[in-house]
Amino acid sequence: MDKIIQRGAEAILYMRGGELVKERIPKGYRIPQIDVKIRKQRTRAEAKLMERARTSDVPVPHVRTEGDYSLVMDYINGKKLKDALNAMDAETRGKTCEEVGALIAGLHIAGIIHGDLTTSNMILSGRDGRVYLIDFGLGKFSQSAEDRAVDLFLLYEALKSTHFAVLDECWESVLAAYADCFAGSKDVLARMETIKKRRRYK
Repeated sequence: MDKIIQRGAEAILYMRGGELVKERIPKGYRIPQIDVKIRKQRTRAEAKLMERARTSDVPVPHVRTEGDYSLVMDYINGKKLKDALNAMDAETRGKTCEEVGALIAGLHIAGIIHGDLTTSNMILSGRDGRVYLIDFGLGKFSQSAEDRAVDLFLLYEALKSTHFAVLDECWESVLAAYADCFAGSKDVLARMETIKKRRRYK
């Protein structure tokens, strides 16, 4: 019997035979033909993003099969980073945030924008201790420095909201690893600072 583990606005996540299924649900407010098209496009796009990430050595769940509206993928057993980060000792937290920065650099080098970089979309695996990125439903392919900067800024906002007590140390570690791993980081980080200033003075 399928076990539902999460209901979201766009999809239901459930377990089936040790694998995770993400199924996009119909939206009653959309014209049926448009709804079908959107769900198919988003499912196909998410599968492509995750496959590109995986082949670029960014830890993500392996998509095993793809349906019109569903993805069957490996289940990453572990904790959401959101629930683990604050309780870590400073050294472990620093190393974990460096790992996150390197993962984001890997995505951006591969031309992937995650679109929803929060610690809720990062799983600290109980099997190998690595951080895995999940939920590419809002992602896209882009080489734009602006898009990359917005991606990073979303993570900054998530850290500020959920991990404010350790924000400065976490953010410093993320940025240091991102800059170290991504040769094009200078322009991205400069644009991100511009975005932060724009938001501050709105």
